Amino acid sequence: MTVVERREIALVDLLDRLLAGGVVITGDITLRIADVDLVRIDLNALISSVNQQVPSPFEESP
Repeated sequence: MTVVERREIALVDLLDRLLAGGVVITGDITLRIADVDLVRIDLNALISSVNQQVPSPFEESP
């Protein structure tokens, strides 16, 4: 067993690392019956923390 296999990371630590660097989530969902597309959903999401260096994109800057 190598060091990487024995290493355990708590879920909180994993979320902290992901939010510090940012995460991009993309996906496609298609509901179809008998080869007929009924519903198609495209998902694009950016998840990131907001701080002094990375301001919120939803607030107007002064």
